[in-house]
Order: sequence, then C-alpha cells, then structure tokens
Amino acid sequence: MSAPRPLPDPLASPAVWRGRELLARRDWCVELAAADIDELSHAAEATAHSPIDDITAGAFALPTLGPRLRQIQQSLETGSGATLLRGFPSERFDEAQATRIFWGLAQHIGTPLSQSAAGERVFHVRDEGYQPHDPRARGPNTRKRLSFHTDRCDVIAFLCLRQALSGGENDLVSSAALFNEVRRRRPDLLAELMQPYYYQRHNVDLGNARPYCRQPIFSFCQGHFAGSFLRVLIERAYASAEVPEMTAVQREALDFLEAVADEPGMHVRIRQQPGDMLLLNNWVTFHRRTEFEDFAAPEERRHILRIWLSVPNSRPLDPAFQDNYGATAAGALRGGMQARST
Repeated sequence: MSAPRPLPDPLASPAVWRGRELLARRDWCVELAAADIDELSHAAEATAHSPIDDITAGAFALPTLGPRLRQIQQSLETGSGATLLRGFPSERFDEAQATRIFWGLAQHIGTPLSQSAAGERVFHVRDEGYQPHDPRARGPNTRKRLSFHTDRCDVIAFLCLRQALSGGENDLVSSAALFNEVRRRRPDLLAELMQPYYYQRHNVDLGNARPYCRQPIFSFCQGHFAGSFLRVLIERAYASAEVPEMTAVQREALDFLEAVADEPGMHVRIRQQPGDMLLLNNWVTFHRRTEFEDFAAPEERRHILRIWLSVPNSRPLDPAFQDNYGATAAGALRGGMQARST
C-alpha cells in the first residue's frame, strides 16, 4: 500500500485573512469620487440606445475609472480577493439605468457569464415568492439563509439597489485561511477535502447534459490554490441512487469545514448599503447570506443585481473542473451555465 501523499504547505498569501482583518485591508473598500460617478453617468448616456448585451468595455468608456477597475481586477486575483466599491448613488438612477451602469462597469473587470439556461447574464437576487418545490426556485430568489458557498465563475459582483427591512447580511470568509486552519487542526480531513466530491447538476442548469460532475473543495494547480464549495449540490448528488453513498469521513470533513467557517473569528459580516458593489474572487473566498424579512410594498423590497464574471487574469485550475467550468487554463473564458438550445 502506497504512503499517503504529503499535504501542501500552509498558504502564505494576501488571500489569507481572518474575520474583520479584511476590513483593514487596503484593497477592501474603494470609494467612488464625484468624477467617477459623472464618468459612469456619461458612459450610460452614450450607450443608452444599445442593448445591454452589446455593450463592451470599449463602448462603455471610462478613461479615468477604467484603470482603477483594472487595479481592482488585479487585487481580486493577487490580493485579499474581496473589494467593496462604495459611493454609487443608486437612488439617482432608475433600475434600468443602474443595471446598465453596473453592466458597463463589470465589463472592465471581466466577461459576464450566463447564470441560467435562458442565458440571463444579470440575475435579480430577490424573493420571488416561489413555493419550495418550484423548479425555478434557487437560493438567491428566496429569503432563506444561504450556507457558505462559491458560484460558478471567477469573480462574482453584486450591486445593492435596496436592502431588506432586516437581515440579508453577507458573511465572507477566506477559503485560503480555512485551508490553513483545517490543515492545522485536522490534516486528515483536509486530505479528504482535496479529493473529488460528486456534485449534481443545478436544477436550473438545463443546458448542461451532464447529470453530475466531480471536483474537490480544495485544490492546487501549478502552485495556485483554489477553493470551491456548494454543499447543496453535493448533498443532492449523494442523495441519488446513481452515485456511491457519501462516506462518514467525507461527511465529517464537510461538517468540520462549515463549523470552522462559522466560527466568529474566521468570517466577517457586512450589510451592503444601496449603491454598494461587492466583488469577490470565488477561488479564495466563500460567502453566505442571512435570512431576511422584507418590506410589504413590492417597490421597497430587497433587490440585489448579480453578475458572474470570467476574468482574463484568472488562475489555472485542476483538470477536475473541466466538466463544470468548460476550461481550466489560466485566463480562459470559463464558468457560467450553458444556454439551452431551442
């Protein structure tokens, strides 16, 4: 019997942070100036007659803000992996205008990806009132608590239009710090988390012909770390008779990972204010949302815009991610959900 493969060394990168340490990082909070707002407004006016899907970074000209956004793009990959862009006066714009500005700004970070079989690249995160067994239901369009997870993209971007009456906060945790902590306390379980788990196809991923894929929670490729985790799809896979039963050690590893992430010193809780844009590198951060109570009036209810981005400066991935992401090379266009052909 061959000896177990040695574990990678602990991570010592800017992506390793604990809890509120993130808030003191220089790449965490970036304030938009009045001149930036004017530039965004002018770019929106210049593209007002173009369909959003046709607007590229070149068309949405940001001569001053654009270089700063590319710096954010770089810091998301090589820094803390989390940036809050603050100061956008969302109340000055209607929903269509705010969406256009968010889309144009995001184009300077990366390429927007499809988030459903319908091919929608701007997703409206709000309670749609679906019944629990409605096939259209997914965590972001309910008001329920979401567990720590990543999304199928390099960078996820959120723009807050309105917050809930109460709740709806975001918890952020460094998956790089989680790797180190699990390695220190339970190296046996870290070894398990570096092995592939089954994931079931998402219930809205109807353009995907594969019912399952297999990928690790923690992995390395060419020296680059990647964390990826969506337990709900793992549990759905192992609840099926079509895949092997989850072992006790596999379950213990997932439980321990979530328990460590849930420790107060590991994660930080923030509440996006209207106009806040939150950008997260999915390979070095996990995020979750608390349950919320909404306003009674529809026009006052919680509403967040979400864009999934593939970025040109992304890290290489373990080949195990090929099935779920379509490509694994550094800088490749990857992720999202395939649009269903009609």
